[in-house]
Amino acid sequence: MDPEKIKSLIEAMAASDLAEMEFSEDGWSLRLVRRHEGTVPRQASSLPAARGFARLKPVPKPPDGAAQASEVLSPTFGIVYLGPAPGAPPFVSTGDHVTAGTTICILEAMKVFQEVKAGRHGVIAAVTVATGDEVEAGQVLARFA
Repeated sequence: MDPEKIKSLIEAMAASDLAEMEFSEDGWSLRLVRRHEGTVPRQASSLPAARGFARLKPVPKPPDGAAQASEVLSPTFGIVYLGPAPGAPPFVSTGDHVTAGTTICILEAMKVFQEVKAGRHGVIAAVTVATGDEVEAGQVLARFA
C-alpha cells in the first residue's frame, strides 16, 4: 500500500468523527481506530484481504461510570480465551476475589493477543463469556458482585 495513500486516509479520518475505518487495496488491509479516553486502542494491522473491500463501523461508547465500576468490558472486538492455554484452568471464575490488574481473559484479534485485566478489587459475580466466543468492543466480559 502506498505511504501517501495511508497518510491521506489518516488525514481523512482525523477530519471526520469516524471511530473506525478499514480500507483494503491490492491485497492489503489497513484498519484505523480513533483512540477514546479510557479505552484500550486496537492495533492497526495490515493483512491480505479481498481487493476493494472497505468497511466503516462505529465503535460503541462505553457506558457510564457506574456500569464500568461493576463490569469488565471488552476493549476491542476479538475471540475470548478464558485460560492461558487450551485445557488450562481459567484466569478467574465466579466467586474469585481479584485485585486491580488481575487478568480476566485474553482477546485475540487478527493474531494479536491482548490481556483484559480487572480495573478494581472485588469478587467476580459472573463471567459472561466462554472460551471461543466472539465479542465486540464494549461487550460485558465479567461482572463484579
